[in-house]
Amino acid sequence: MPISEAKISVLDYGLLHSDATYDVVHVWDGAFFRLENHLDRFFAGLEKLHISIEYDRDQVIEILHNCVALSGLKNSYVEFICTRGMSPTFSRDPRDAINQFIAFAIPFGSVANPEQMKHGLNAAISSLVRISPKSVDPTVKNYHWLDLVKGLYEAYDRGADTAILIDENGNVSEGPGFNIFAVIDGTVLTPRFGVLLGVTRQTVFDICTTLDIDCSAVDIPQDQLLDAEEVFISSTAGGIMPVTKVNGQKIGSGVPGQITNQITKSYWEMHKDKNNRMIVRYVDQK
Repeated sequence: MPISEAKISVLDYGLLHSDATYDVVHVWDGAFFRLENHLDRFFAGLEKLHISIEYDRDQVIEILHNCVALSGLKNSYVEFICTRGMSPTFSRDPRDAINQFIAFAIPFGSVANPEQMKHGLNAAISSLVRISPKSVDPTVKNYHWLDLVKGLYEAYDRGADTAILIDENGNVSEGPGFNIFAVIDGTVLTPRFGVLLGVTRQTVFDICTTLDIDCSAVDIPQDQLLDAEEVFISSTAGGIMPVTKVNGQKIGSGVPGQITNQITKSYWEMHKDKNNRMIVRYVDQK
């Protein structure tokens, strides 16, 4: 159906309790990028949350293909969700709820706009602590975003484009919908603790291996991020995006750096590799 006609119950625990998991994959130039990796994470999340859907992996792939094909979008942001649903008897026991699967395709969107992609994002390190992994498993993609949203408003008040939250130890964590990377002494570093294990984050590791660049997941203190030679973020929504200012301070020379540009170029070249592509058959194709 057209997305404007889609609806869920106001009693769904996905709405009332943020009791859901989801994933987002993008379609670029008529093909899904690394869909299998996104499905791996989605189905692992279902198991961890004791949620089930009536579709197997191949059926989910078919549903996602149909969403994109019927939309006609060649570049698309495709989200698939499983909510706890609701109990027909209004029981508060989550085991009584009938889980619900939802999928949609909309035009491709990015964390950074074209101007920010060219010149770099201006980020602010928030005073907010990202939800502890002792409370909510960050490896299960979820809708617990109130800390991220509060961080965004704090960043906006400081004249920044986006926010970077810290972890419970005071180190850099992640931002609203993205992982963070710093280039320090020629090595690419990313936070190891309390973050979503993003598919694009893993793609950066893969690219660095190909380019023979050291890449590690470590604790990154705030002052180390500020002193980095380069900073960039990664997300399915936009790919690799440069950050050229943090807390009002220039990062490096204040322009997207050489390693960031190398990784960005390699990232989009990977979209041409048949091993990463799952081609969409659109309804007007024979």
